[in-house]
Amino acid sequence: MPNENGTWIMYGVEWDDPECLHTVDDVIEYINEIGFLPLFKNEIPGFSLEERTVPEYWWSGDMEVDPWEWREIIARRGEVAYGKFFDKKAGFISKEWLPYFANYRRDGYDFDSLWEDGKASRRQKKIMDLFEENEELYSNEIKKLAGFGKGGEKGFDGTITDLQMKTYLTVKDFRQRKNKQGEAYGWPIAIYATSENLFGYDHVRSRYKENPSDSKEAIADHIKDIYPIATEKQIQKIIK
Repeated sequence: MPNENGTWIMYGVEWDDPECLHTVDDVIEYINEIGFLPLFKNEIPGFSLEERTVPEYWWSGDMEVDPWEWREIIARRGEVAYGKFFDKKAGFISKEWLPYFANYRRDGYDFDSLWEDGKASRRQKKIMDLFEENEELYSNEIKKLAGFGKGGEKGFDGTITDLQMKTYLTVKDFRQRKNKQGEAYGWPIAIYATSENLFGYDHVRSRYKENPSDSKEAIADHIKDIYPIATEKQIQKIIK
């Protein structure tokens, strides 16, 4: 979704195009078929949900046809992972391919070991500590409880994005906040959980036995298989 002369341009297909994904079930099936998929257009032509859906339906608010609404449904179902996984931008990873990304992006570390070896920031540590006692948290709760905001820690968005890029955190759902009377209000916001909580400890770490570089190579080779036109430079940018 590039910005051209101050205007956001959506790329996609017509409803009757053979490559068009018409329903959220179509999207989940497609992600499981190809393994992983960015949400928006990127350097690799055709490698996004945006380019396989009807542009006019985005942000229509119709959950039957709006891909922006679909991402909420997909996160909620828990069949594939959703988060900022590609060049710090949103996308989806199938359960099958999540262990490859976890092993490569984490360099074989669980978070505690990452912290002990001095490879995690204090800000990341403050956020991850919250999930020792909480299975899920609203993004605004994380920000408050971890001490970000006015007079506190800076860089919340960047920190939560880095934790998603390393697959330590995944978007579990989108929900409205509730007031003191228990009434929902406002736009739905992201609910986070650890990938291990959502997809199982043993599964997420099932590739830890192999070299992280081998996992990276498997991801890159898979992109070459499904998108032969992709250059090495394009592939490395999307998976780095």
